[in-house]
Amino acid sequence: MDQIVRVIAKDSPVKAMAISARDTVERARAIHDCWPVAAAALGRLLMAASMMGAVLKAEDGSVTLRIKGGGPLGSLTAVSDSRGNVRGYVQNPAVDVPRKAKGKLDVGAAVGAGGDLTVIRDLGMKEPYIGSVQLVGGEIAEDIAAYFAESEQVPTACALGVLIAPDQTVQAAGGYLIQLLPGADEAVISAVERGVARLGAVSARLDGGMDPLDLLREALSEFELEVLETAPVEYRCACTQERVSRALISLGQEELTSLIREQGGAELTCQFCGKAYRFDKEALEALRAEAAAR
Repeated sequence: MDQIVRVIAKDSPVKAMAISARDTVERARAIHDCWPVAAAALGRLLMAASMMGAVLKAEDGSVTLRIKGGGPLGSLTAVSDSRGNVRGYVQNPAVDVPRKAKGKLDVGAAVGAGGDLTVIRDLGMKEPYIGSVQLVGGEIAEDIAAYFAESEQVPTACALGVLIAPDQTVQAAGGYLIQLLPGADEAVISAVERGVARLGAVSARLDGGMDPLDLLREALSEFELEVLETAPVEYRCACTQERVSRALISLGQEELTSLIREQGGAELTCQFCGKAYRFDKEALEALRAEAAAR
């Protein structure tokens, strides 16, 4: 079961969370038919969004992460609700790039580093909070850390990893966010740095049997930890017939009339889960009448 674990250090100004998300990332890979490097990139972004969404205080809030790096994958989007359930897509899932040393996937080259990362926090207020930073390298974890440092002034260590099996499915996926709170001194920083170096690659550790709490205990072994929450997460799309109908109504009478006249119906496919919604002529005429009544 995929899950997020949140902890704080009892004796130091440190908070952290970690995620295991093999099933979530595998579902995204299967839905979008992602090639390995696309699955790794999208998986990393989904896990970052999930952890950021899980700490929202607004019950109906959401976090959207968008990356436009200029690489062959095109744009990537991940959306999380306030419980860490996520959905997302990559513009060009059938992409391959030369691998790095030891056969490692080159996510940075596939994403590109010539663009930016945008974070949209919707807390149910009139206007969402939007922050954007230039990409550091397109590997995603370091870009998330840069976002927290630049936009929120929170020193952050972030790791995100997706291990692809020989059959191209997702074998392991997970990551962590470790953040320093006000008052963290050099000794605390050094202890975190030592722990992060000791832990190493998270996907390999998860594949070896570790769970999210194990990751945090290893990375923060020099601190006494208090577990705040352990919660399940999954790939979950929010699309419904009603939402798609509202989207069609928002097109207006003229556009709906054109659809009826030229196509006699409409089929819309959700970009997050691939589900198709079909509307025949009678259904479109009913939606047109509703649009006219507004």
